[in-house]
Amino acid sequence: MITLQNLHQHSTWCDGRDSVEAVIEGALSQGFDSIGFSVHSSMFYAPSHGIAEGDEKGYIAEVRDLAKRYENRMKIFCGVELDFYSKFESLPYDYIIGSVHYLKIGDEYVGFDRNAATVKSVIDTYFGGDGMQYAKAYYETIAIFPERRKIDVIGHFDLITKHSEKESFFDWDSPIYQKYAIEAMDALIPHVKIMEINTGAIARGYRTTPYPTAFLLKEWKKRGGEIIISSDCHDQRFLTCGFADSIELAKACGYTHTQVLTENGFAPVELDEMKKKLLS
Repeated sequence: MITLQNLHQHSTWCDGRDSVEAVIEGALSQGFDSIGFSVHSSMFYAPSHGIAEGDEKGYIAEVRDLAKRYENRMKIFCGVELDFYSKFESLPYDYIIGSVHYLKIGDEYVGFDRNAATVKSVIDTYFGGDGMQYAKAYYETIAIFPERRKIDVIGHFDLITKHSEKESFFDWDSPIYQKYAIEAMDALIPHVKIMEINTGAIARGYRTTPYPTAFLLKEWKKRGGEIIISSDCHDQRFLTCGFADSIELAKACGYTHTQVLTENGFAPVELDEMKKKLLS
């Protein structure tokens, strides 16, 4: 039975620190029952941030080979984190995480999953210094993801709040901001039911809390949405970073279970069972 799993995991096939096998060994040592690799998709507009074009089949082959070798010790899945503007080749992935890391403005692909100074420059250059218009553009983009490609999981839904604990680019508690986010949720929920609680910004020192915010998690639950808990891991030493806090956040927002991927698709696991495994 899978009770502790991370599906948002990067390796040296993209911008991760560790090889696939090193991640597996690290996951085993930290008590995981299952791991899912989610290579960044190839991005012609940002080739250094995703898997090299043409390498996808090699990546899948390695993950599948290691899954076979470790099958008696851990369940291993092969997925992809698909960026909104990536050209996507249909390959035998077990799951797809859909994420928006870039905005297309005119003919430019503008990366905003960057440091605070870069985000400020993006807002100043492309949105006339208006952070709320930046937020609006982001949510309008993620809202139409299912029109481009079927996805299984929404990646870091409010990624634009990455710096909000330290920098005031917009008011994430304002009714206007919440309206943009909720409109995106309403557009997504008929097509994709799972949103991740993502702790990647904690491991990298940008935040002290997971995202999405409690407000958004409660709104997602009202709409019948489900969750997974993932560390968006680029360094296997931080595989469980923020998991305990994420479990408590989910419970405080009314969730009793999370979803894990199995050979038969996604299935619920009680949050208390995950916590027990995490602490064992």
